[in-house]
Amino acid sequence: MSAPATTALLGAQGVSVRFGGLRALDDVDLEVAPGQLVGLIGPNGAGKTTFIDALTGFVPCAGHFQIGGQELTGLPPHGRARLGLARTWQSIELFDDLTVRENLAVAAHRPSFFSTIKETLSRPRGSSPEIERALDLLDLQQWGEALPADLPQGQRKLIGVARALAATPRVLCLDEPAAGLDTQESEELGHRLRRVVENGTSILLVDHDMGLVLGISDYVYVLEFGKIIAHGPPETVRRDPQVITAYLGSAAEELT
Repeated sequence: MSAPATTALLGAQGVSVRFGGLRALDDVDLEVAPGQLVGLIGPNGAGKTTFIDALTGFVPCAGHFQIGGQELTGLPPHGRARLGLARTWQSIELFDDLTVRENLAVAAHRPSFFSTIKETLSRPRGSSPEIERALDLLDLQQWGEALPADLPQGQRKLIGVARALAATPRVLCLDEPAAGLDTQESEELGHRLRRVVENGTSILLVDHDMGLVLGISDYVYVLEFGKIIAHGPPETVRRDPQVITAYLGSAAEELT
C-alpha cells in the first residue's frame, strides 16, 4: 500500500488512544493533501469518531498531528481551530431559536473581549462574506432566514456542515454527515461536498454510507479495531480482501 503522492496539508503520525485497557486507536498514520476529499471508513467501533476527537483535541492521545506544517499536538480544541481545523458532530446541535444565517454567524465570528460582552445582550451579527460563501456552496441561500427546526433533516445536516465551513477552515472534518438521510439526500450531500473541495477546502469524511464515501473520495483509509488495514484510491480499497472481510454482511455489498 502506498501513501498519498501529494504533499500533506493535514498529517497524523503514530496516533494511539487508550480508554483504560482498551486501545481505541493503534499507531494510526493518515494524510489529507490540499484539494483532497479523504474518506475514513470502518465497521462500528473501529475508532473513526475517536480519531476525529483526537485530531480536534477532545480526547488525549499519543502521536502527532500537523496542519500546514504546524504542530497541533498539545493544543486545546480552540487552538487547533485557529490554525484551520473545523469539525461537525454526529449530533447536529443547532441553535433552533436562531435563523440559519445566525447559526453560521456564531461559528464565523471571532469576537474580542468587549464585543463578546456586547453580543451577550444582542443577537449575532447578520452576515459576512464567509457566511454567504458557505450558504452558496451548500445551496442554502433560500433558507438563510428560516429557523432550523422548520427544516427537514437533510437541510439541517447541511446547516451543520455550513456552520463549520463558515469558520473558513483549511481542513473540514465531517463525522457522519449522511446519518439519517435517504438515498437522494445522501447523493445531493455528496455533490455539495465535492463542490466544497473544488473551492479550496480539504475534507476528512467519516461516514457509514459506503456508496457516498467511495463515490466522492479521492483517497480512502480503512480502520478496523483501531488499526489502518488498507488505504488507497476508492477502487483499490473496494477490492482489498481485508476490507471485504471486515465488512462481511450487508455492508460488504456496497464494496463490490
